[in-house]
Amino acid sequence: MPRFIPEPPHRHGTAAKTAVVLVNLGTPDAPTGQALRRYLKEFLSDPRVVEIPKLLWWPILNGIILNTRPKKSAAKYASVWLPEGSPLRVHTERQAKLLKGLLGQRGHRLSVAWAMRYGSPSLPDTLAGLKAEGADRILILPMYPQYAASTTATVVDDACRWLLATRNQPEMRFTRNFHDDEGYLAALEHSVRRHWQSAAPLGKNDRLLISFHGLPKRSLDLGDPYFCECRKTGRLLAERLKLGAEQVEVCFQSRFGQAEWLQPYTAPTLRDWGRQGIGRVDVICPGFVADCLETLEEIAQEGRDDFLKAGGQVYHYIPALNEDDAWIAALADIAERHLAGWPTLGTDDPQAREASAQQATLCGART
Repeated sequence: MPRFIPEPPHRHGTAAKTAVVLVNLGTPDAPTGQALRRYLKEFLSDPRVVEIPKLLWWPILNGIILNTRPKKSAAKYASVWLPEGSPLRVHTERQAKLLKGLLGQRGHRLSVAWAMRYGSPSLPDTLAGLKAEGADRILILPMYPQYAASTTATVVDDACRWLLATRNQPEMRFTRNFHDDEGYLAALEHSVRRHWQSAAPLGKNDRLLISFHGLPKRSLDLGDPYFCECRKTGRLLAERLKLGAEQVEVCFQSRFGQAEWLQPYTAPTLRDWGRQGIGRVDVICPGFVADCLETLEEIAQEGRDDFLKAGGQVYHYIPALNEDDAWIAALADIAERHLAGWPTLGTDDPQAREASAQQATLCGART
């Protein structure tokens, strides 16, 4: 087996290209047990996602989880599946198209692609496709506002494994986080205020719950900044919305297993509020810039059931940013900052054509 991936044919005089790749977590190809088993095996086999020694985790994963969880997860995915496919896939693809269009309006000539860390399209396949098209400068933008070793870092790992197998490597950059980015926060604020325009602002006995994906508490103890970045996002959003401390709570969802996770937990908080006579709860999930199973099924459906069955009266889920204009503008701003210094001229630009001609002349002289 060759050490390096075969290189695409080189064409002298071709203008160098710049590309941006949006990377999200991943999704199964279909809401079926078989598809979920493939997806969960890849996802839960990542040592950054599950930090348990392989000798202990392998029999649990392959002997128990992959024989019981896929069927249950498939039913949940089926409840939110769109005609075009998985919600996460649909929204991520739309975001990439809108980002390319907006960057084009701002004068940039570059490629914008998207990939999934787990499932398809995979990041290595996407990078290989861009390289074959001539991209030699690639910005990878993980769609996780808050950095975590189990999310953002896995994207960097995957890209670097591809680089290790690539002979003629492109120049590559990564964004780390955008948890306190002004445009991102403004888009979140706008989404909440837009919701309040239709549902009315929160009353004194109402609450805004800001829910993030949970991680084992051990991750915080070991130095992961995720908890702190989530808290900062929540605090800054609450300040922009001018909410008092008694009106808002930052919680963490999706606990798995028996170990202690980041607290407070979302589901118990909703049940407690219902029992305490809180009349209305609005929930937003700033850690997800595209709606997915965790927002549409766990929060919009299960969260509503938890709150209402415990005695709550009104429950609203505020959708993720998805294709919101303010969010796409913020995403373009983030991309532009990290593209700084890279030429983003297309082959239709006179300067780019001149540079390509000079390159072709030099290559010809050398041969």
